[in-house]
Amino acid sequence: MTHRHVTRAVLFDLDGTLLDSAPDLGAAADKMRTDRGLPSLDLACYRPMAGAGARGMLGVAFGIEPTAPEFDTLREEFFRNYEARMLLHTRAFDGIGELVDALRDRQLPWGVVTNKSKRFTEPLTAAISLFVSAGAIVSGDTTPYAKPHPEPLLEAARRLGVDPGHCIYVGDDERDMVAGRAAGMRTVAAAYGYMGEQADVARWMADATIANPMALLQFLDTA
Repeated sequence: MTHRHVTRAVLFDLDGTLLDSAPDLGAAADKMRTDRGLPSLDLACYRPMAGAGARGMLGVAFGIEPTAPEFDTLREEFFRNYEARMLLHTRAFDGIGELVDALRDRQLPWGVVTNKSKRFTEPLTAAISLFVSAGAIVSGDTTPYAKPHPEPLLEAARRLGVDPGHCIYVGDDERDMVAGRAAGMRTVAAAYGYMGEQADVARWMADATIANPMALLQFLDTA
């Protein structure tokens, strides 16, 4: 292993990588359906698109694209619904707590880079004890850019005081891998997240794919 690949910090996406927030995201969108007299959809319909936030949830609920003239109004309604319930059923994925403990034991700083806006990221991470030890939390509107632009990842590296080339970025969406590579980081695809059946992870060109959170430690040991 060359010096430039030594891992000095680990960064994570939030939804679908650290947190299983699909139940609350899906319920926020489904309430919009039932409020309009439409039948409720099963959570399984929403889960694969949970990582895409409002765009994904409204797409499932109403088959609507962000280019639709009514999208912005529906998105704000979705945001209000989600804000009211975002801590009801959202939990860290099994193994995440143990993974964070292991990173701390290795004295590896860690942080979060998400496209979720601060409006939701800040109260969510403040309410969940897992994030007490996070050295950086960068939201989708922390910088002028969101993923797949690399700037949010570079900002997180700056906050941790670690060169981007010594960071690993873990996420469950292709845009996470694109952003990580553009930032000069190694990338790990979280296959336990919200990829959905249509995702062709092999095309993401991640440095590794993990089937559960603790498998990241094996990558750190062998990379």
